[in-house]
Amino acid sequence: MRWGCYLPRASWYSGLGRTSQPPDECLPFLTHWSWPLKGERPLGPLRAFIRHHGSSADSASPSGRHGQVFQSISAAEAIQRHRRNLAEWFIRLPREERQFGPTFALDTVHVDPVIRESTPDELLRPSAGLAQEHQPPPAGLPALALSQLFDPDACGRRVQTVVLYGTVGTGKSTLVRKMVLDWCYGRLPAFELLIPFSCEDLSSLGPTPTSLCQLVAQRYTPLKEVLPLMTTAGARLLFVLHGLERLNLDFRLAGTGLCSDPEEPGAPAAIMVNLLRKYMLPEASILVTTRPSAIGRIPSKYVGRYGEICGFSDTNLQKLYFQLRLNQPDCGDGAGGAGVSATPAQRDNLVQMLSRNLEGHHQIAAACFLPSYCWLVCATLHFLHAPTPAGQTLTSIYTSFLRLNFSGETLESTDPSNLSLMAYAARTMGKLAYQGVSSRKTYFSEEDVRGCLEAGIKTEEEFQLLHVFRRDALRFFLAPCVEPGHLGTFVFTVPAMQEYLAALYIVLGLHKTTLQRVGKEVTEVVGRVGEDVSLVLGIVAKLLPLRILPLLFNLLKVVPRVFGRMVDKSREAVAQAMVLEMFREEDYYNDDVLDQMGASILGVEGPRRHPDEPPEDEVFELFPIFMGGLLSAHNRAVLAQLGCPIKNLDALENAQAIKKKLGKLGRQVLPPSELLDHLFFHYEFQNQRFSAEVLSSLRQLNLAGVRMTPLKCTVVAAVLGSGRHALDEVNLASCQLDPAGLRTLMPVFLRARKLGLQLNSLGPEACRDLRDLLLHDQCQITTLRLSNNPLTAAGVSLLMEGLVGNTSLTHLSLLHTGLGDEGLELLAAQLDRNQQLQELNVAYNGAGDTAALALAKAAWEHPSLELLHLYFNELSSEGRQVLRDLGGTAEGKARVVASLTEGTAVSEYWSVILSEVQRNLNSWDRARVRRHLELLLRDLEDSRGATLNPWRKAQLLRVEGEFRALLEQLEGPGS
Repeated sequence: MRWGCYLPRASWYSGLGRTSQPPDECLPFLTHWSWPLKGERPLGPLRAFIRHHGSSADSASPSGRHGQVFQSISAAEAIQRHRRNLAEWFIRLPREERQFGPTFALDTVHVDPVIRESTPDELLRPSAGLAQEHQPPPAGLPALALSQLFDPDACGRRVQTVVLYGTVGTGKSTLVRKMVLDWCYGRLPAFELLIPFSCEDLSSLGPTPTSLCQLVAQRYTPLKEVLPLMTTAGARLLFVLHGLERLNLDFRLAGTGLCSDPEEPGAPAAIMVNLLRKYMLPEASILVTTRPSAIGRIPSKYVGRYGEICGFSDTNLQKLYFQLRLNQPDCGDGAGGAGVSATPAQRDNLVQMLSRNLEGHHQIAAACFLPSYCWLVCATLHFLHAPTPAGQTLTSIYTSFLRLNFSGETLESTDPSNLSLMAYAARTMGKLAYQGVSSRKTYFSEEDVRGCLEAGIKTEEEFQLLHVFRRDALRFFLAPCVEPGHLGTFVFTVPAMQEYLAALYIVLGLHKTTLQRVGKEVTEVVGRVGEDVSLVLGIVAKLLPLRILPLLFNLLKVVPRVFGRMVDKSREAVAQAMVLEMFREEDYYNDDVLDQMGASILGVEGPRRHPDEPPEDEVFELFPIFMGGLLSAHNRAVLAQLGCPIKNLDALENAQAIKKKLGKLGRQVLPPSELLDHLFFHYEFQNQRFSAEVLSSLRQLNLAGVRMTPLKCTVVAAVLGSGRHALDEVNLASCQLDPAGLRTLMPVFLRARKLGLQLNSLGPEACRDLRDLLLHDQCQITTLRLSNNPLTAAGVSLLMEGLVGNTSLTHLSLLHTGLGDEGLELLAAQLDRNQQLQELNVAYNGAGDTAALALAKAAWEHPSLELLHLYFNELSSEGRQVLRDLGGTAEGKARVVASLTEGTAVSEYWSVILSEVQRNLNSWDRARVRRHLELLLRDLEDSRGATLNPWRKAQLLRVEGEFRALLEQLEGPGS
């Protein structure tokens, strides 16, 4: 994974004039506008469109009267109702957009893609190869704004029909949506009436006879009153035909007869043909959107202007899109109010990092050429940095992304097989992606791409389907590599998409070996003739004494079972490969996949690797994670809508094979980043029973050093929070945790016996959550390490409230937590209220003699306390001597460790002090540590001079040597 907007496709249905349906009840799951407005939306421009490259709106707003055609009061009211209904329908957001916040609206973040005028000669010119198909459009004719689409052409002729075309993901649906909303809000005064048609909707009617007036009246009930005026509206009437590739148009007179009467019944395709011929309503304006493969369905003589939607070919447009999307004020409320929203400064920082990466990393800019991938980048960043909605996973984001682009899309409407465009992509691009993952490469030559696209093609129909796919969707998945040293090769537009498609290729069962293919064919043949042959062999065996016949008879029964075992072995091999990829030792010391994904989008701060250096081995850690995610019920349901169904039995058998392999290899101790990847796999799988069985052997959760973002806390809590067995140790040292993360991880903490939260910059606010944890009736923590956190005395007062009601804690470390005298005095005053504590570490807290002596006395009076650490505090020589004297008389009570010596002998805890200093040397104030070490060395010298015992002298010299070496390390040039 190396660098590892789309707005949704329009799906229009009839009944806009009727009462709105509930968003998730009556409308199909694929209906994208499923968020009805509260109340009636006014027609005024409540939200200002952010525009670039022009706008469909003119500077002047339309007058109150609707021109000269619809000037009657009833007609004006009908059109007003039509505007309201259209606006209410087109403003609805799909579920995928709601993650950006409750106040998110498409009209506030819209950025117009570049539209370049093209000529019929360019459209008919054949491409010589894949590289030319992926070339950016030549800079010939100027870019067009939406408001210029119907301007006169270069010869001054009036333009009545405009065809806009673009590959999948360039923003055709978004453009139509924006244009319709512009008209609804009065920002498109050139047209008095706009009537949009979805060609997908029209194609569903088949050859059923209907008339243009009926089509309009059925879909837009308020327009029934103005239908007679359509013939006189002229150019101020605009028809929008979206998705022309869904209609089979026949412009031959023998196929579609001439008809100029809007009330004459006919097939919907025939009505559209006569509209485009300008034989029906010849003065009306028509805007058509289509994929490139369907441009030729309209003869060029009927088209006044062609416009290619080129996406965001300007990096400034990409930056503007990201700025508008990521700076939504309610971005953090995507989880229903859970979690902490990102601050404006954090959102600005994200935008700035992304902008810098766009400027310096041209492969990302090449990917964001498609607005759809801009949407994917924003959705991924939102997933990584904002509170995660319940049930949302990385796999579901990619699956939803494909649904937004390929929902209901067939490869070729004229093909009788009605093959899903996504299914074709999974078979071809999935094969290329899997070959790359298995051979560990991300750069593909033109021969590699052709080999996967053209494999197994034998008929003319198959070549035609390939031609359509290459023109319409290949650019969506592959992009020319612009990195130095790899020019002339292709890469997947987004690196993670390669791993997603490879995983999809596997879980769909499209990867088969030659032996499996032959075995399946043999089994089918044997199955068809097996019964007849068995019957004949049974009769012959009775008549003739041939011993070989019973053997043949049994072999026929064995063949299906052998093939079934071959299939099982295949699933086991896939599971084995997936698990080995997940636990590759080469990846043990890199970042976790979530940090890798964030770095690939936002860039890595610091110098880049030189192009002449040997390339690093490619990492495909998302591949096994996507495999688990695709087997979840939600993603399987969405894939079934895309024409890529995964059978329940296949998903179950794959899951069993994966569980078997994970059970064997998952018991090994993993580095923190790899352990988080393992937990993320279970989070993506979304199967608590599966995860509970696989992780039942996990006893230590060591995530030390992993940056625990809100998403990672959610992942760990979702996977481990519902488990039943106790965790011996949870180590979250140096994880940049905050109080919100503590609250998220509370279910995991309740399962822990030892909890390490060192080096997390936790302040007094976090102690409130720790107090609640200690007071919880299910708390079983025996050891709590809070060292190197600025808890201060205010935090300790809260902790003491938790200690009073806790019955499990025996070891508490408050080393270097900024307690001072006040904190130690609080501990001394309330220590007797807890009866279970056995060890308390308050070393290096800046406390003086009085506070330390008070706490030591409380420790000696405590019924269960055995050890108190007081070293590295601001104790005077007299104070240390008093503690030694009193400690010598406190036989059978708590040991107080304040120095390296006990009288003239070495303290038995000297190694504990040394290890604490060595462990925390990088985070402590070195000047202060040096001063304390000098005091400890002075104690050692005094004790050595005061004893005549040679054995004690040798011990003191040995310890003195260890600490002098540490002091020299501090004073060295590299300190």
